[in-house]
Amino acid sequence: MRRRREEPGWLHGKPPPLWARIAPVVALVVLVLVQRLTQGEAEVGFFLAGLPPVAAFAYGAAGTAVFAGIVLALLGMPWAGSAHPRGADLATVAAIGLLSVVIAWVRRRRDAQLVSVRTVAEAAQLAVLPPVPERVGPVRCAGLYRAAQRGTLVGGDLYDVRVGPFGVRALVGDVQGHGLAAVGTVAALLGAFREGVLDDPELVGVAARLDRRLLADTAGAGDAAGTAGTAGSGEQPELFATALLLEFPPGLDLVRIVSCGHPPALLLRASTVSEPAVEPGPPLGLGLAGPNLAVVTDVPLLPGDRLLAYTDGVTEARDAAGAFYPLAGRVLALERDPAGLVEAVWQDLLEFTAGGPRDDVALLVLSLPDAP
Repeated sequence: MRRRREEPGWLHGKPPPLWARIAPVVALVVLVLVQRLTQGEAEVGFFLAGLPPVAAFAYGAAGTAVFAGIVLALLGMPWAGSAHPRGADLATVAAIGLLSVVIAWVRRRRDAQLVSVRTVAEAAQLAVLPPVPERVGPVRCAGLYRAAQRGTLVGGDLYDVRVGPFGVRALVGDVQGHGLAAVGTVAALLGAFREGVLDDPELVGVAARLDRRLLADTAGAGDAAGTAGTAGSGEQPELFATALLLEFPPGLDLVRIVSCGHPPALLLRASTVSEPAVEPGPPLGLGLAGPNLAVVTDVPLLPGDRLLAYTDGVTEARDAAGAFYPLAGRVLALERDPAGLVEAVWQDLLEFTAGGPRDDVALLVLSLPDAP
C-alpha cells in the first residue's frame, strides 16, 4: 500500500540536490572569469560576497567556511581582476562569511531535528493506520491512502481488514473533517473496530460499537470544552462518520455489507460494474446506528468478483469544469493496468483533477480467491 506523496526531499531533512551544491561553485567560477576578462571595465568581484550565504543552504558549516575563505582570498588577490578592496570591505565580507557559517550550522541542526521528528511522526501514524497486507485470511486485499494535508500519512479517512472468529471483516470510513485534526477520531474508530472483529458475532454489533465510541468521544469533548470555559452556549462539539462494514463469513461465497451513510461499494464482475443493493443506514456518531436500524445485506460472490470500496474524496473530486469524477464509468478501463487497480484509479484521479483532489482519499479492493 502506497500512501506517501512525493515532496522535495531537501526541504524535509534530506541532502540537497546536486544542482544546489554545484550552483555556488559555478557562480564563483563565472564571476572570476567575467572579472578577469573585462579587466576592471565591469566590477563584479564584490558579488562574490553573496556566495557564502548561498553556499550555507547547500553545505555544512565546514564547507561554508572553506567557501568563505576562498572568496576572501580571491578578493585580496590582484590577479582576480577586481578593484583593490580596503580593509573595511574585507572585514565586511569576512563578517558575511562568518554569519553564513552560523547559518549553515543552524540549518544542519534543524535538518537533523526535522528528520527525527518526521521519523517519530511517521511511525506514530503508521501505528494508527498500518498498511493493509496483500492477504487477510482467504481475502485478497489492495489498498491506497492519500491524505489531503501534505506531509501526513493519516487524515480523516480510514480502512482496515482483520480476521476474527466470525470471518474476515473490513471497514472503510470517513470521519468529520480531514487532516491531523481528525486523526484522534480515526484512531478511536479503528480501535473499536478491531475489538468488534473479535467480540461481536453480528456485523450490526460492530456498527453499534463504532457508534457508541463516537458518542462517548463527543461527550468527552463536550466536557473538556465546558471545563475550559469554551462551551458557554451549552452546545457539544459533534463527531460523526460514515462507514462501510463488510464481512466475509468462513466457508461462504458471499459478503455481508452494512452501510452507515457511506458511499456504496462497486462490484466488479467480468466486464460489468454494479452497486450492490444495500440499504443505507444513518452515519455513526448520531446515536442511531444501533442493531435495530443497521441492515445487513448478503451479496453473493462469483469467482473473480472484486469489491471496490472508497471514500467520497474520490467521487467528489472535480475537474477544471466542475464535473465530479465518474469512478463507476472509468474503473473498467483501469482495472487492466499492470500497476494494480487502486494505483491506476489514483493516477487517473490525478489527471482528472489536474493535480489531485483536495480531500482525503481511500481505496480498498477485496476479493475471494478464484475457484480451483
